[in-house]
Amino acid sequence: MLEIDGSYGEGGGQLVRTAVALSAVTGKGIRVTNIRKNRPNPGLKQQHLKALETAAKICQAQISGLFPGSTEFSFVPVEIKGGKYDIDIGTAGSITLFLQCIMPALPFAKEEVELTIKGGTDVAWSPTMDYLQHVTFSALKQLGYSGSVTLKEHGYYPKGGGKVSAYFKPCRLQGFHFLKEEEKIKGISHASNLPAHVPLRQAEAASTRLMEAGYPSQIGTQSFEAFSTGSGITVWTGYMGGSALGKRGLPAEKVGKDAADEIILELRAGASVDTYLADQLIPYMALAGNSSYTVRELSLHTKTNIWVTEQFLDVNFRIEKKEGLFEVSVS
Repeated sequence: MLEIDGSYGEGGGQLVRTAVALSAVTGKGIRVTNIRKNRPNPGLKQQHLKALETAAKICQAQISGLFPGSTEFSFVPVEIKGGKYDIDIGTAGSITLFLQCIMPALPFAKEEVELTIKGGTDVAWSPTMDYLQHVTFSALKQLGYSGSVTLKEHGYYPKGGGKVSAYFKPCRLQGFHFLKEEEKIKGISHASNLPAHVPLRQAEAASTRLMEAGYPSQIGTQSFEAFSTGSGITVWTGYMGGSALGKRGLPAEKVGKDAADEIILELRAGASVDTYLADQLIPYMALAGNSSYTVRELSLHTKTNIWVTEQFLDVNFRIEKKEGLFEVSVS
């Protein structure tokens, strides 16, 4: 059984998610210790538990140590099956982070996997669902990945209640060298149970800031009633995105500007992918082989994902500094 120190590097939930996905792919049993050791509230949280439970069902794994606050668990997979699953993460647990735990394994499933997931679609410290759809899946498609997500209802912190359907087909991953792709910036600004001017102001502020920086954009707006109250905006082009979420007392204009500033920083660097996508791509690139990208900075999340991926697969990532950018490659 492979021993994984959950406090390594970034030491958060991402290490757990990647380890479980690659355990399923390789068939190697794992024992993960020191989970989220340096966090204010160490151990597994509700969203981690749901992800691990679902991963165990999909690959018929034996699993122990699943309880709130657990700092250690073992996971021994058998075979990655397909099937339909209904999951309720509860409250505003991130659906995108939940999917990170199982998505790298699904190309190797015996049949299609269909998921209906309830939880948070737009919550802090995680990619928005719009980012997952328009940036992450855009990149994964280049690696031969076959999957899609459909946003049924937004869910914001703290009530959640968002709903997503997802569909994945077994597929053969293929290497890809990501190059800078820049088209007109697109985006979606949305708000639930708030005045219609809120998403409009978010969109206008983002468009103005982007135009000032020399980037024309086309940002749509959505105003609706849903289970939870909140707002957000995501903008994207190629393999880069920016997003921001509204909160009580924060002007809509500030939300829009923050999302714009996030993608402007990435675009001006001239890299092929943004810093958030860079860490998400690591396990897929390792499974596909012969892939590379450039990124403006190597985040601790990316370094941690490289480390944990190399524990499972016979690959070595190379990192080179070129013209102020980091080139990350695997062959």
